[in-house]
Amino acid sequence: MQTGRMEDSLDVPSPCLIVLVGPGASGKSTWAAKSFPAEWIVSSDHLRAMVGSGEDDIAASADALTLLLQIVTIRVRRRLTTVIDTLGLDVERRRAWLALARENQMACVAVAFDTPAAECRSRNQGRAKRIPVDVLNSQLRTWRRTKETLATEGFDKVISPRPVRVVPKAFSEAAAAARRQHDEPAGMRFGLHLASFSFSRDRAATAGHLRDIAEAAESAGFDGIYVMDHFRQIPQIGRPWDDFLESWTTLAYLCAHTSRVRLGTLVSGITYRNVAHLGKIVATLDILSRGRAVCGVGLAWFKEEHLAYGWEFPPVSARYALLEDALQLLPLIWGPGSPRFDGRVLSVPEAVCYPRPIQAKIPIIVGGGAERRTLRLAARYADAANVFGDVRTVRHKAGVLRRHCAEAGRDPEQVALTHLSTALVGADDRHVTQLVSRLRPPRRDPARFAESVNAGTVHDHVGRFRELAEAGVGEVIVRLPDLSDTEPIERMAKIIAAFR
Repeated sequence: MQTGRMEDSLDVPSPCLIVLVGPGASGKSTWAAKSFPAEWIVSSDHLRAMVGSGEDDIAASADALTLLLQIVTIRVRRRLTTVIDTLGLDVERRRAWLALARENQMACVAVAFDTPAAECRSRNQGRAKRIPVDVLNSQLRTWRRTKETLATEGFDKVISPRPVRVVPKAFSEAAAAARRQHDEPAGMRFGLHLASFSFSRDRAATAGHLRDIAEAAESAGFDGIYVMDHFRQIPQIGRPWDDFLESWTTLAYLCAHTSRVRLGTLVSGITYRNVAHLGKIVATLDILSRGRAVCGVGLAWFKEEHLAYGWEFPPVSARYALLEDALQLLPLIWGPGSPRFDGRVLSVPEAVCYPRPIQAKIPIIVGGGAERRTLRLAARYADAANVFGDVRTVRHKAGVLRRHCAEAGRDPEQVALTHLSTALVGADDRHVTQLVSRLRPPRRDPARFAESVNAGTVHDHVGRFRELAEAGVGEVIVRLPDLSDTEPIERMAKIIAAFR
């Protein structure tokens, strides 16, 4: 793989099936060896040597192709990036490779080796074991026909043998988006999501690590710091016994060590606290932070956490009713006077809070992308909706949110769209590979892990965030999986600077 980004390189999504197409001596094997790890390449010549007397043992070709088919099929079914190094001139075989990729939901790219015939013949003459002249001439004739139709066969891309980077799908179109950001910069807010607190085995050092990270985040240009509101680590990130801090206490500590960033939860499960009490907690944070509190609320989903703490875990419908009441009650808690509130499931005789918050309106973020209920509630009552997913998903969610706003009689500009995702940021391709190798769990495929954490370079992430901005996102909130010190924040600072 390329160790540094080249402006003329092409990004293809991982996992990917890459089919080399071209006559003998056109440079396929040489290019593949320079471009990909050896374990990704399935070569008919190498397999011929395994099942016959050598790479030139033509009698072993049928057995070699049978073995090649088996290996490629197994790899693709396991969704492993695979490079097929054969002539690729048989149209039926190309169709079969493409069908295999589609069946396993993988991208399929053809690499066309349009090497001049004279150069192929010259290279062949210089080989110790030459392709018979009549065989090479036949291949060259077939290639002339093939190159006219290759682009119509349904491959995701047909490319020339240029430098290639196989990147997580999230970055497959990021290079063009990064160029757009460079040429016509778009604005974007950035939030840091703290989802793990296992900074050190020394618990006494936790406070210092957290302080250093918060101060570095503010210096790097982050607009907000958000913490997960859970009481033990969630299974998507770690183990139940991993160190995990209570959210609102942590935010109070952070407000003493920052001066500019907004502070909030992403998001507080609505079942975790008495809603009026939650309002008082948020108002207190707003006072102590001089007007920087953000209140994230959501449906609550972690049943095992509720059971462990002895809390009731109501059915979905009951939690939605509670969430809708909360979205109406919280602004009353923070507002003037002490009005009575009677909702579907909540009754508060006096919605009172003194001192009232510094902000005239504490922002409320509703977390979750469920389209019929969650986004509708966000459109009616909230200041922002937080969603997950790739650019296509986010673009769709943005459209749903706009329609709900129209139905509720609200200007869509009044309800921002925010996006939460993981970002593993490396200085260059080599560094990204090192980070993936260090952080991936044992026995986890590196490519799959890289995809799960959006592992890419600074340039890659600039492009990804530009695509999200174009999809309607106003703020990206990122979890940095290597956040054991401030170095990952320093790399994020370069991304943030591209949007200023």
